Formats: sequence, structure tokens, C-alpha cells
Amino acid sequence: MASDLFVGTLDILVLKAVSWGPRHGYAIGRWIRDTTADALTVQEGALYPALHRLEKRGLLAEEWRVTDTGREAKFYSLTPTGRGQLRAEVERWNRFSQAVTTALSSTAA
Repeated sequence: MASDLFVGTLDILVLKAVSWGPRHGYAIGRWIRDTTADALTVQEGALYPALHRLEKRGLLAEEWRVTDTGREAKFYSLTPTGRGQLRAEVERWNRFSQAVTTALSSTAA
């Protein structure tokens, strides 16, 4: 699914995944899958373009490092702009999800 809703949701999840410190792409995808109890699985074909898009927007910084398994990988971390964007997106998401929840629980016809 490549809708705008999915792209926006993926972006906020990626920003959240790196909010505690740098992670490489595989670890970001694993965090999303594990945190959502396998409800969301992000394919590489969606994840890596999202990482590049967020980096291009100045929300993520990248740095080559060695992983726990000894492989060299690109690690992503939040920039100060990215941290502010994450805060704004979480607030927007909370308002949106509350509005949808309210509408769906309405008993009015």
C-alpha cells in the first residue's frame, strides 16, 4: 500500500524508531514489527525510500557504523528538526485518531 496515509504513518514510525538513538535500516524495520506485535511489517522497498526521503528533508542524519554482527551499515538518527517534527506529528496523529475513534463510536445515524 503506497497511499499518503501509509507514507505519513511510516514516516512517523521511522522517526519514533530512532528517537532513542541511532539505528540501521534493518533494526528500524524490526522495531516497527516488534512494537506492533507483527501487525505492521515494512518491506525494504518502502523502508529505504522513506529513510532517504526523511534524510533529504533534514529530519534524519546518517552515519556509517559497524553493527553488533560486525557488518558495516548506515545508521540513522534524529536531527533537532526531526525531533520537532516527531513531536508535531505525534500531536497531529493523536488528534486524528481521537477524531476517528469518536466518529466510529458514534451512535447517531
